Amino acid sequence: MPVPKKKTSKSRRDRRRAHDKLAFPHATRTCPQCGEPSAMHRVCASCGFYQGKEVVHIPIE
Repeated sequence: MPVPKKKTSKSRRDRRRAHDKLAFPHATRTCPQCGEPSAMHRVCASCGFYQGKEVVHIPIE
């Protein structure tokens, strides 16, 4: 079984992975509570709801 002779540095590893972020756009969904677009599996930034429950109280201005 092949074993690396030297440790791969963080910068070399990250440079190799850098193009992956450009190829895949962030997955978004519309919030069922307010209808605003938000990231999947994250609390909605505009209303503070996640899975039908208020997780973060965001005051309405």
